Amino acid sequence: MSTPLKSRLAARELLVGTFVKTPSPIIVEVLALTDLACLCLDAEHAPFDRAAIDSCVMAARAAGKDALVRIPSLAAEHVLNALDCGATGILAPHVRSAEDARSLVRMSQYGSGGRGYAGSSRAAGYTTRTMATNLANAAERVVVIAQIEDPEAIEDIDAIAQVEGIDALFVGRADLTVAYGTTDQDDPRVVAAVEAVCAAGRRHGRTVGMFLAREKDVPAWTEQGASLFLLGSDHSFLLGGSARLLATAQG
Repeated sequence: MSTPLKSRLAARELLVGTFVKTPSPIIVEVLALTDLACLCLDAEHAPFDRAAIDSCVMAARAAGKDALVRIPSLAAEHVLNALDCGATGILAPHVRSAEDARSLVRMSQYGSGGRGYAGSSRAAGYTTRTMATNLANAAERVVVIAQIEDPEAIEDIDAIAQVEGIDALFVGRADLTVAYGTTDQDDPRVVAAVEAVCAAGRRHGRTVGMFLAREKDVPAWTEQGASLFLLGSDHSFLLGGSARLLATAQG
């Protein structure tokens, strides 16, 4: 069995994945042929309903590829749906406080006040495994990532970074840019906010990840401690590939 993504995150291994914006298991199947560390189904900004999440997670699992789901909002039903479908983990948008982070952890874990248990789900092996095995598998493998993309989160970042059960802090730089009233992702306030998340990760031993519009910026942020990068998407691959095709064909 391959090393769980949860363990790879904890080890600060350099991990590069991408977002999937098209709710198609064929897209997932194709991307699963690559060496990307993981795929993230974007149910926040793309039209993924539960059936689409289910089929896309199934395609990823069949290929042995880890699949995260960026849920539409911080709500227990979204977490439950994705994890019952067998997703590797959750990327939760707009975690603004330590209490939000604690709620996310509770929603993602079995136990009192937490995730509801069903032995009939894909995640549970469709009743073929014992409850004890399913609980142990979830504890060992389910990934919980808090997306930091609001000024309030930056102000509370040390408290958020100390919440047990959060596997990574993920910087949502585009939302931070908008929240600070600019359209420039290199605005000093935005850069300072990203640096603050990295610094909190270093102080509290928490893995940090981020989306970057420019892949060439990865080394600069790895130097600050970031190790998870979700870059581009199936959409950007289509656009970039077609642009390169035309440029080559037209000389």
